[in-house]
Amino acid sequence: MGLKIIITGATGMVGEGVLLTCLANPQVEQVLIVSRRHYEFSHPKLKERLAPDFFHLDAIGEDLKGYDACFFCAGVTSIGKNEQEYTYLTYDTTMAFARQLLTYSPGISFVYVSGAGTDSSEKGRSMWARVKGKTENDLAKLPFKQEYNFRPGFMKAVPGQRNLLELYRALGWMFPFFKLIMPNMTSTLQQVGTAMINAVTKGYPSQVLEVKDINKLGAA
Repeated sequence: MGLKIIITGATGMVGEGVLLTCLANPQVEQVLIVSRRHYEFSHPKLKERLAPDFFHLDAIGEDLKGYDACFFCAGVTSIGKNEQEYTYLTYDTTMAFARQLLTYSPGISFVYVSGAGTDSSEKGRSMWARVKGKTENDLAKLPFKQEYNFRPGFMKAVPGQRNLLELYRALGWMFPFFKLIMPNMTSTLQQVGTAMINAVTKGYPSQVLEVKDINKLGAA
């Protein structure tokens, strides 16, 4: 039997790229996307459940049972938000989802997407980095089978992606140049998705994966 994976954030750039990578991977048997809004896509491996509120998953709880891993790719920008708002949308939402997921699939592995520059000390000057750091730290304390924190940098989209940030639409053509001058800050989303699969199937010596770790594991 192949892997059964839950993915959040499929309507965003990272989640969509990870989703398409998982669907194309022969190790993956089934993918369940849990989203606040519908993702217009059809595939034999794909299922979808809508959850407008990640704090209350009771209505779809039975559908979360029996999965091997969750790739939590949902997230919001900190631009225009104060620390209280960003903490609620990032830390509180992620932790609520993770705790509920454990009640339905207690043996599951969890991969969280934060970002390059995340602050594990939770004491730095950057608000978003502190909040992401606290999220990483507290997820690592939960009783998942495995828990990994991915910190990607600039990413190249998977062919066929529709949900791209404007920055990536404008600068995506420059990926080869960025990769040449900043090899430890660039990845393809195919590498990110493959690294997630390899993390839960093969393991990795560190719970925190920086770009160089993601690229290494994504090529394995």
